[in-house]
Amino acid sequence: MKVKRRKRRGPIVPTNAMSDISFLLLIFIMVVSLITYRKEVKIDYPEAEYQEVTNADKNMEIWIDKKGLLYFNGDETDLSNIEGLIADGVVLDPAIRIHIIADKNTPYKYIDGVLDILKLLQHRTVSFVVKDSSK
Repeated sequence: MKVKRRKRRGPIVPTNAMSDISFLLLIFIMVVSLITYRKEVKIDYPEAEYQEVTNADKNMEIWIDKKGLLYFNGDETDLSNIEGLIADGVVLDPAIRIHIIADKNTPYKYIDGVLDILKLLQHRTVSFVVKDSSK
């Protein structure tokens, strides 16, 4: 008796679900990219003669608009909350740099309030952000 051998078929890759997988991957990438989105406040940057470029990855941003409204990392806050937010950040990373980004028409009394808090906390790594004159 002769036994017939069956032909082996190659592996089958289901292509029906490929479009679903690629669509879900696209949604995942879009959601993850929104997590790292940086909030900015619309201000008019001041100018300076000397500029130093700092590492923008590890810093706290305090935005002050010309009306004196304070924003911490893009979220509106007030002067009484800034002290706690800065203290919490410094506890996590003592070498963190604080960037003060103020409108060029902001009265100095609003900036001075933030500087008084930084003096109280004895935090000395502070930068004033200005317009990039090379652009």
